[in-house]
Amino acid sequence: MSVDVEDYFQVQAFADRVTRADWDDYPTRVERNTNRVLDVFAAHDVRATFFTLGWVAERHPELIRRIVDEGHELGSHGFAHFRVFEQSPEEFRDGVRRTKRTLEDIGGVEVRGYRAATFSIGEGNLWAFEVLAEEGHVYSSSVYPVHHDFYGMPEAPRFAFFPAGEGIEEYPITTVKMGAHNLPCGDGVYFRLLPYPMSRWFMRKVNREDNSACIFYFHPWEVDPEQPRMPGISAKTRFRHYLNLSAMEGRLGRLCRDFAWDRMDRVFYEPQGSPAA
Repeated sequence: MSVDVEDYFQVQAFADRVTRADWDDYPTRVERNTNRVLDVFAAHDVRATFFTLGWVAERHPELIRRIVDEGHELGSHGFAHFRVFEQSPEEFRDGVRRTKRTLEDIGGVEVRGYRAATFSIGEGNLWAFEVLAEEGHVYSSSVYPVHHDFYGMPEAPRFAFFPAGEGIEEYPITTVKMGAHNLPCGDGVYFRLLPYPMSRWFMRKVNREDNSACIFYFHPWEVDPEQPRMPGISAKTRFRHYLNLSAMEGRLGRLCRDFAWDRMDRVFYEPQGSPAA
């Protein structure tokens, strides 16, 4: 189970409407929403990995401390949601280093995992994995092996692999194989789109037929149907972002009950002996 800790106005789909220079002008809801997610996890005894923006951590240090104090893993989501392919290797390194230092200073724990903004590591910038390893990360979850207009590396392996043959290990977001195609089943957008029994069936299929744990992710803003509406966005963006927000918290609770979830470092580095989604 993983959560990408960013606010509603920081998503890539709104990047042409909201500049980073304006982020502090928007009413922040990330602390409230992440606490809401933490409450759901506490009610179901779930531990998760929270890939967190350094920008968020600087402004909400108590939230970071609650994540750590309640037994969750703290991971890096970069500092200000820059896509990796928009950065030079030097800019990327600076952001990775700054974020890791910020999170570790506030949380008081080692940050081992990293997830790129908008899954923006692909064939054209595999150098990013070398930078992550050099900066002290031991794993990444930055690849989604699907076709998508914002991201996707459909030719990538569906399960854990070493992008450079050694060093840092990559854990892709879960897909289900249907014929020759990888269908997404590990993210909040499709989780909100599909009927819950279909999402559950997809994940159980991966557990059963691939004998693998699933990696699921979503954002705190996805449990917030009252969030401000962004003006001037396309119909497709409006549909994706606001679809079934009011149902998300209830579905998340069902997901927590129907599978055994844990933080990514424990599932992949410290197996507990119990089946995980």
